[in-house]
Amino acid sequence: MKGLVIRELGIRELVISGFALLLCSCGGVAPQRPSQRKGQTPEADSTQLAVLEMNLQLAQTADRAVLEIAQAQEEPYALYEGSAWMHIYSKGDETRPMPHNGSVCDLHMRIYTLDGRLLEDSEGTYTVGKYELPTCIEQNIHELRPGAQVRVFAPFYTAFGAQGTAHIPPYENVRIDLEWK
Repeated sequence: MKGLVIRELGIRELVISGFALLLCSCGGVAPQRPSQRKGQTPEADSTQLAVLEMNLQLAQTADRAVLEIAQAQEEPYALYEGSAWMHIYSKGDETRPMPHNGSVCDLHMRIYTLDGRLLEDSEGTYTVGKYELPTCIEQNIHELRPGAQVRVFAPFYTAFGAQGTAHIPPYENVRIDLEWK
């Protein structure tokens, strides 16, 4: 009987020691998802690789479509940040400061498909740096001042993305006529 009691204490101590060892070895670090493990590349997952390839092909197709439209215009267009082809009709009032994060802009935007169908005509007040505007405009607004007038041709991924809006379909490459009031 005395041996049985010792054996029970030994098992109990072993279980407690095991839990203590487990708690100490974790070091408070949460388990990692496979994509967070060091040394593992996206190529390790064939589905992820296929999605990346598809996204790259969609972006390249959009870039070609926007480039073709920009090159076909009478006015000269230049490539700006966010893969936006922009023609600046007027940079605006040179005596006014250029916008910075937190600047408020009253803008009138007309958004069209690349073939010229009007999707949205809106006026509103936007704050620079809060990404209330399409990325292609947000990234280039620092080139403009109040009174500016520009036309932008942008691929879907810097315009309204894969989600679109209530008036703009997903994956839509667009022309944006912008006037800063």
